[in-house]
Amino acid sequence: MRISAIAVDDEPLALQLVIGYIEKTPWLELAGSFDNPVDAMDFVEEHNVDLVFVDIQMPDLNGIEFTRSVKRSPKVIFTTAYDKYAIEGFKLDIVDYLLKPFSYEEFLKAVNKARRLIMLEKGTADKIESSNEFLFLKSEYKIRRIDFNDILYIEGLKDYVKVYLMDQAKPVMSLTTLKLLESKLPASKFMRVHRSFIVNLEKVDTIERGRIIFGKTYIPVGEQYKEKFQGFLDRNFLV
Repeated sequence: MRISAIAVDDEPLALQLVIGYIEKTPWLELAGSFDNPVDAMDFVEEHNVDLVFVDIQMPDLNGIEFTRSVKRSPKVIFTTAYDKYAIEGFKLDIVDYLLKPFSYEEFLKAVNKARRLIMLEKGTADKIESSNEFLFLKSEYKIRRIDFNDILYIEGLKDYVKVYLMDQAKPVMSLTTLKLLESKLPASKFMRVHRSFIVNLEKVDTIERGRIIFGKTYIPVGEQYKEKFQGFLDRNFLV
């Protein structure tokens, strides 16, 4: 499977380096290169792009703002001369970041990681079928029917998820991503409250100090999800 990629960097030499590395990699396809992140954003919105290499420090729109603003969700690898952005990249759920100057070996390690994630998402897209009340999920060489009403919460752990169900001590594990699974769940019933957790809103009955409690499990509400979760509470709060 070929993966379409674009490179975004306002430094000509840095941009040419990434272009050269992309063209050197047989299963990568250069879809475009840009010295302006605004033009790159327009391109991503109009074309099917799997992977974006983007510099962080650029005028008008930096790489972090670019990643936050793009409506589609390609995989992103930051290229930067500053390692201080690693935590910010982690929050944005990027694949990796390459610290300039980086070698082809380092580049290849990062893109192989992206490739695994892209293949996983594309490969499992046809393994999850959903309805208004349930979905089928592949788990341990079997296909399990998961009723939405039975789900308490879902935990994302890198390349797989754990689905915690009512009256079952052991979660259902599946090789997929939290983001893909989220797209199959009804937004009226489920909400992502943390980069690693989705909860069934109908099962939320105790909240303490910004944490949702399911038995002995405490699920934190992440900073970027607090406003949305507070909206849910306000709509259902009896004064």
